[in-house]
Amino acid sequence: MKTVIRGKFGYCVILLTEECKRKSVSHLVNRRGVSTQGKHEAFIIQKRHYSNLRLGLTKPLLVNSSRTFINPSRSVAMIVARVLRGALKIRYLLLGGAVGGGMTLQKTYEQWKENLPDMKWLDEYIPDTEQWNALRTSLMDIKDKIVDNVEIDPRLKALGEAQYQNFRNWFDKRLNDAIEAAETTNWDSSSLINKSPQQRMDHMQDELMQVQLKYQRELERLEKENKELRKQLLLRGNKAPAKKVKKSLIDMYSDVLDELCEYDSSYSTQDHLPRVVVVGDQSSGKTSVLEMIAQARIFPRGAGEMMTRAPVKVTLSEGPYHIAQFRDSAREFDLTKESDLAELRREVEIRMKNSVRDGKTVSNDVISMSVKGPGLQRMVLVDLPGIISTVTIDMAEDTRDSIKNMSQMYMSNPNAIILCIQDGSVDAERSNVTDLVSQMDPQGKRTIFVLTKVDLAEENLANPDRIKKILSGKLFPMKALGYFAVVTGRGRKDDSIQTIKNYEEQFFRSSKLFRDGMIHSGQVTTRNLSMAVSECFWKMVRETVEQQADAFKATRFNLETEWKNNFPRLRELDRDELFERARGEILDEIINLSQVSPKQWEELLMKKLWDKVSMHIFENIYLPAAQTGSTGTFNTTVDIKLKQWAEQQLPQKSVETGWESLQEEFRKFMERARKSKDHDDLFDNLKAAVVDDAMNRHSWEDKASEMLRVIQLNTLEDRSVYDKQQWDQAVKFLETSVKEKLQATEDMLRAMFGPSTKERWVYWQYLTPDQSKRCAVKSELEKILYSDYKHSPSLSYDEITTVRKNLQRSGVEIDNEFIRETWHPVYRRHFLKQSLARCYDCRKAFYLYHQGHESEVDCADVVLFWRLQQVLKVTSNALRQQVMNREARRLDKEIKEVLEDYSQDNEKKVRLLTGRRVILAEELKRVRQIQEKLEEFIQALNHEK
Repeated sequence: MKTVIRGKFGYCVILLTEECKRKSVSHLVNRRGVSTQGKHEAFIIQKRHYSNLRLGLTKPLLVNSSRTFINPSRSVAMIVARVLRGALKIRYLLLGGAVGGGMTLQKTYEQWKENLPDMKWLDEYIPDTEQWNALRTSLMDIKDKIVDNVEIDPRLKALGEAQYQNFRNWFDKRLNDAIEAAETTNWDSSSLINKSPQQRMDHMQDELMQVQLKYQRELERLEKENKELRKQLLLRGNKAPAKKVKKSLIDMYSDVLDELCEYDSSYSTQDHLPRVVVVGDQSSGKTSVLEMIAQARIFPRGAGEMMTRAPVKVTLSEGPYHIAQFRDSAREFDLTKESDLAELRREVEIRMKNSVRDGKTVSNDVISMSVKGPGLQRMVLVDLPGIISTVTIDMAEDTRDSIKNMSQMYMSNPNAIILCIQDGSVDAERSNVTDLVSQMDPQGKRTIFVLTKVDLAEENLANPDRIKKILSGKLFPMKALGYFAVVTGRGRKDDSIQTIKNYEEQFFRSSKLFRDGMIHSGQVTTRNLSMAVSECFWKMVRETVEQQADAFKATRFNLETEWKNNFPRLRELDRDELFERARGEILDEIINLSQVSPKQWEELLMKKLWDKVSMHIFENIYLPAAQTGSTGTFNTTVDIKLKQWAEQQLPQKSVETGWESLQEEFRKFMERARKSKDHDDLFDNLKAAVVDDAMNRHSWEDKASEMLRVIQLNTLEDRSVYDKQQWDQAVKFLETSVKEKLQATEDMLRAMFGPSTKERWVYWQYLTPDQSKRCAVKSELEKILYSDYKHSPSLSYDEITTVRKNLQRSGVEIDNEFIRETWHPVYRRHFLKQSLARCYDCRKAFYLYHQGHESEVDCADVVLFWRLQQVLKVTSNALRQQVMNREARRLDKEIKEVLEDYSQDNEKKVRLLTGRRVILAEELKRVRQIQEKLEEFIQALNHEK
């Protein structure tokens, strides 16, 4: 239809298509408001062009307004124009009538539509045309992708072309069955016209649930059958699947979280990376939810007993085989085998018990593990101990507060997804976790609420609307992103995950909660829950990971700036590198022991051995034998006592001397190195601890003591001094030893009797009353020794009585014991002076001794000290050989063992290697590692986008 309208500026020609006539009708038919409008075309033609169109000209005539001339055909044209204008008026009237009628019809339609009942509530349940088209398109796309991407392994061709074709046909048939199962239920609106709205809603809910469950089961069946087929091919070819060297995206993210768990900085760079924190009351089913998401029973179970005692970080990722692995272990547990599952649960329980120390019930130490398998959603979950209301007798007193603080710490992360687990079989008023979650996330922007044990809740609750309130967020004082209802078991420990999934699907398919519209189809089953949690997790990761990387970049800059300002000329060495440097320095000092000459070793050993045995020689052998007054008795006493001493004490004392000398010499080298210019006092504590530990572990060889005993007994049997040089050495040895003992005795007497007369006059020192008494006693005792030069070692009763009475006359009251105490050091000094005098006399007595005139000279003590000197020389030589040939190497081995033990003990390294320099280097190393892993993860994440 063509219509020309005259307006102010000219004429308008409008061409209308037939579809414009059906415009109002299509509005009535399509109740969703979707209309298909016809195309129309309009041409605007100005007035001065119209004559050209009428006359059939292709170009308009130019009109010059400045000039006027008379056209002979103008009158004819005007007549034709008037006729045409009249005709056009008729069309204009027709068009106006059509428009007016259309407007009247539209108004009538609107009034009729307002009188209809409100059917908007069906919009929530009835998919519109676009949604159905989108669903059908997505199903066809999935079909195309599966057909294009899933191919039967070409190695089947080796089994024969016919068998390969059978496999190909079988797979295509199963694939078509899966697609047809999802498309069999078509929406037929005409079949629902005669049904009530409630019946139509129930029918639609059933159909939608059936389509979803059938499609899901078919996909799972295809995945399982494809997996089994691949396994059979690999077993037939006797080839193991090649492992990927490159880590997956979720594994990279899990490594970053593991690094952050061990990171501790004074700069307070908090870990705000997302993870899914699973919280709930004890026995609420949170561990079961986690197992359903992981599709394996990986945690130990107990009836009413607290099983989760430490945070368990589980990294879920997709893989061809269902396996689990701990972060610090290379073993993989096959989750399809019940034996491996039992061992995995036992290992988790052992790790939890080992993490609890110092009488605590729960621990903050994180147990990290990864689970891979087909169809698993990629995410990182942290299972926390269940929140308790009462502390039992077998728990620590702070257990409830420890669990609460731990949960708050993990939920305080502003980017953590909180998976709040609520037991649906208990009264809502008994819930503890909902109040805690509402405190940490009052707006519910990162909380997902999960109601477990819905089957028991439906059975026990008298008012089903209570579940609807819970899942709509109207019962608990908390908000959430989403609300889900799941069933994670039937109360049987032996049920498999697949059995529980089938039971869950069957329950929700027949549940009156679902049929009555209290629960939407997207709010049920753990599969929907896992997909929703994974989607929220990755959305949060993409939004926040770059912010965390920037924070660590700033922390790294601050640490590097501090290092440059405080330690500008030192390399950044962490504890492990510092320990290796200290190890090298300690081992170098052991090598320096080889620089000690044999002569130095023997002199050191001889001197140290004499210092150790000299007291016993003088007190138990020499003094008792010399005080007999007879040369024969002296020699007999000396022989007996020397043999007893050599058999019982001397070998052990010799071994102790050798070991102490080795320690002393090694410590000298360590001290010498400490005083060098290049010494770093950072290692002093570590070196001292290593040396002490090695010395405590070291023990001299058992056969060395027996070997020394034989050598020493044979040496002591020789009593003949065969040359003048040895005689002179023995005399000098005796003189030196006696002088040392005499000096020690003089010091003891001075402490006993106080300052001398000269010291009292010069230094104004005074005697104590006790010292005054002892000085008086000393004067009386010296008179006795002066009268009897060869007095026996002890005082007689008469002599003691005489001394006491003489002192009483002087006004000094003492007892007999006081006199005896004073007598022993006085007589000792007297005897040593006699021995020193004999030593001087024996210097020239060698020739008399050599000619056999021993009775004419009293030099038996010189012979004794010669025998002792020979024993010391022989023992020192034997000890030197043992030290240089065996014990130094054994010490080197033991120090290496100690260093190896320390290298594996981080607590000792932290305790022994301290200081801001070490802490700063450790933080720098850790921050760099975290930043590098974060950047690597961000790069992989952007690549995946």
